[in-house]
Amino acid sequence: MLEELIELDKSIFLNLNGLRSDWADTFMWWFSQSVTWIPVAVILAAVIIKAKKRESIWILLAIGVTVLLADQISSGLIKNVVERLRPTHEPSLQGLVYTVNGYVGGKYGFVSSHAANTIGIAVFTMLLFKNRAFSVVILLWALVDSYSRIYLGVHYPGDILGGLAVGTLSALLSFFLLRKLRPKSLHLSRTSTGIDANNGFSEPQIALLTASLTISIAVLAVISFF
Repeated sequence: MLEELIELDKSIFLNLNGLRSDWADTFMWWFSQSVTWIPVAVILAAVIIKAKKRESIWILLAIGVTVLLADQISSGLIKNVVERLRPTHEPSLQGLVYTVNGYVGGKYGFVSSHAANTIGIAVFTMLLFKNRAFSVVILLWALVDSYSRIYLGVHYPGDILGGLAVGTLSALLSFFLLRKLRPKSLHLSRTSTGIDANNGFSEPQIALLTASLTISIAVLAVISFF
């Protein structure tokens, strides 16, 4: 049964990895780079600090804990225990895997720490802001970023699914601990129209974050044509 699942994973990988184009090469490469999203990360931190003042340190710390857990569980623990070769290092797939810019990644790939980190950030901020539009955009960002690892040839779909599970659980745990240990940082603020259900963040602040991420994705998509 396990061998059948592994072979199915390889088959799905080859089909997804083969969906290539010059535009997608550039788009997926830069989408997968952490440096691309530094401006959005700065805006995220600025919004949290602006809204929460001194309490912002606890929220930023919780986000850091989410990423630390996701990264260490996936890369520091599971990869070294399972030792599943990445597609780019799998002998049976030599010559079949499409890569970009010669990037092949490290030796082992299960689970994807990249997918774990991105979905961890996405789930935590979805719980933090509780806004439908933001949730759709940040979830789309995390899923495209995760797929980029398959496109670049360094992860199987199974690696991604495992990473998504690890990242989601890491975010849920961090958010739970934040609510229990520092509930003050997530207080519901009162407004002229009643209770603000967005953990104290204003709609304009959340809209700014949503717009910054949406515009960043759109700009990357456009410049990838050139």
